[in-house]
Amino acid sequence: MELREKILANLNLVKEKSPLIHHITNYVTVNDCANIVLAIGGSPVMADDLEEVAEMVGFASALVLNIGTLNARTIESMLVAGLRAKALGVPVILDPVGVGATKLRTNTAEKLIRELKPEVIRGNMSEVKILAGLEAAIKGVDSLADEQDSSIIAKKLASELSCVIAITGKTDVVSDGSQVCLLDNGHRILADVTGTGCMTTSLVGTFCGVTKDYYTAAIAGIISMGLAGEIAQASLRHGEGVGTFRARLFDSIYNLTPETLAREGKISNE
Repeated sequence: MELREKILANLNLVKEKSPLIHHITNYVTVNDCANIVLAIGGSPVMADDLEEVAEMVGFASALVLNIGTLNARTIESMLVAGLRAKALGVPVILDPVGVGATKLRTNTAEKLIRELKPEVIRGNMSEVKILAGLEAAIKGVDSLADEQDSSIIAKKLASELSCVIAITGKTDVVSDGSQVCLLDNGHRILADVTGTGCMTTSLVGTFCGVTKDYYTAAIAGIISMGLAGEIAQASLRHGEGVGTFRARLFDSIYNLTPETLAREGKISNE
């Protein structure tokens, strides 16, 4: 089965199986992440208390960890949930939001990667560069890095960490260490809405919940968000802006079909 056919099949599986996706994520975007999972066809749970995270992972098809609003309590919960996920064979998807901005973020991301060995890491160019040991310009949790050599960096880091690396930006890059895929859907307005990166990671996690092919799952999640962003932006009328766009982004994910992905998905292999 070709890559595009696998993506389409996975979208159908998400809608058929409605996988439970356990999140320990940041409080800025938690509601949006839950709703985007529902919109694509999954079932979100946002449990982060230490007393229940290990038990909740036992019901889940994937675990999404997002370090956007770190604190000591959730760091411990992430580690406990992650170790339980590894023991059960539940895939771990890590979003290293703002890694490099502070020592806490960098040290936490490195510890999560070292101890949990996530199946997928999804970040922007600056975040991935930091994880790769390279210098990168950041502003708060936003990337200021250019995307030069993104394919090389993604492939090398994926090989070193034995996972899938997904870099989202103007052109999205996904690699499993041997393959590299470029995705060219999306619109710059996505960057004007808080949480679109977090939501993309949640979509990746949802697709990881229905397949062991995490490379394809990462591509499916990212291209779904990119294409939905294009559709939502194209629907805007004069006088409408990011508020309307945000609502229509959810509508576009909700109404996304395999036929639309097949027709409009811009996927190429390096």
